[in-house]
Amino acid sequence: MKVLITGGAGFIGSTIASACQDAGITPVLLDNLVTGRREFTSGRAFYEGDVADGELVDQIFDEHPDITAVIHCASLIVVPESMADPLRYYSENVAKGISFFNHLHRNGCTRLLFSSSAAIFQADGTTLRVDETSPLDPGSPYAKTKAMLETIISDIAAAKQLRVLSLRYFNPIGADPQLRTGLQIFRPTHALGGIIEAHHSGEPFKITGTDFPTGDGTGIRDYVHVWDIAQAHVAALKRFDDVLDREDADSTVIILGSGHGTTVRELVGVFEKVTGTSLKTVEVPRRPGDPSGAYSDSAKAQQLLDWTPKLSLEDAVRDSLAWHAKRSDILGAPDDQAQTAS
Repeated sequence: MKVLITGGAGFIGSTIASACQDAGITPVLLDNLVTGRREFTSGRAFYEGDVADGELVDQIFDEHPDITAVIHCASLIVVPESMADPLRYYSENVAKGISFFNHLHRNGCTRLLFSSSAAIFQADGTTLRVDETSPLDPGSPYAKTKAMLETIISDIAAAKQLRVLSLRYFNPIGADPQLRTGLQIFRPTHALGGIIEAHHSGEPFKITGTDFPTGDGTGIRDYVHVWDIAQAHVAALKRFDDVLDREDADSTVIILGSGHGTTVRELVGVFEKVTGTSLKTVEVPRRPGDPSGAYSDSAKAQQLLDWTPKLSLEDAVRDSLAWHAKRSDILGAPDDQAQTAS
């Protein structure tokens, strides 16, 4: 089996590529390297360019006619940045996504795994628990781009032009356990990345928002090890047609999550437990567009993909720290790259 992975030089896409290789699936990568890293493409078929470039997509299918499915990971993902520059997010994520789907249809590739986001949910105000039937209420332009694309591909699937599995996953953290790839951003915006940077710099970690409707007032997230997320994509590739046949549909949505929530304060506590150190913290106002958060009911993923997370939050912290220690050896010294990820 051969699969095209867009955003394949980014954090999640490159990890999925490694999991595919380990499972005997050959990845072909497409990435414009705006935030992805060429180092993550080593030893893999790689095309540098944009998903909206029809000639390039045609070339990929001409040179790899045995591609049987596509995993679409390419997108901009930073919530505050999307609030400040929504036009860029709608252009990059939605407009170019539509162009890419046209290119897939033209080349006769009908299997699409869409890397979506749990950020599109309207969380229950009491339990913050969501499943595939929960109402949607994306709170940022970033989240809205994911919801828009899900609507678009659902309509495309209804017209029998594509078959689609949308994997809505929660907060991926950690790194490839073999440390082949990891988070390539040197100034990450997510909580664990900020905690690690604060740990090494000695500066206080900023807890952004303490007035959320959670047990301790800080935002709650469903953290999932990125390697578990990658394994779910492999399972979805292998079971693609069977899943849609069982659902009697040409598109369906599956949530990938741990099944429980972790607040920012709790994450700090896990980090301190793993490292055996205390972390200085400071409370600051919430960032624009930040939701209180949610966590998952992943029963459908277990039923259809035989998937449940195998790695713990502690594993993710340890792998993140190990990658942080190795990152500069692979990627070089920090530069002025933007705080986004493929």
